[in-house]
Amino acid sequence: MRILGLSIMIGLLLATSSMADDDLTTARGIVEQQIVAFLKDDIDTAYSFAAPGVKNLYPEPQRFVDMVKRNYQPVYRPGNYAFGRALSDTDGNTIALELLITGPKGKDWRAVYVLKRQDGGDFQITGVRLSKLKSPAI
Repeated sequence: MRILGLSIMIGLLLATSSMADDDLTTARGIVEQQIVAFLKDDIDTAYSFAAPGVKNLYPEPQRFVDMVKRNYQPVYRPGNYAFGRALSDTDGNTIALELLITGPKGKDWRAVYVLKRQDGGDFQITGVRLSKLKSPAI
């Protein structure tokens, strides 16, 4: 599952297509709303942005948030953050968003969010790849 997710992210970062401005704005809004929900400890709202595949792995909101706290602390409790690059696949149904984060201990991180358009047309978060930066992010 992680290899598939990483392959999708790499493919998206190499894609040269452009995405609709509305889709980019929507995707950024989803990521930001999830971060705000984490900061407010609003578990249900944070969980609502997860795609069905993520919800299958973590069928209860509390289990999902526990996983985020354990594995994605900079996303769960970011200091400063700013959006970086954004790319989509050729059909515009999958978007990769770079988020540069200063984590809770002052360390800098890059999170690459992957959002996929669902059957109803809405985007949801299918995965996040987190990596520590060697130089300041922001």
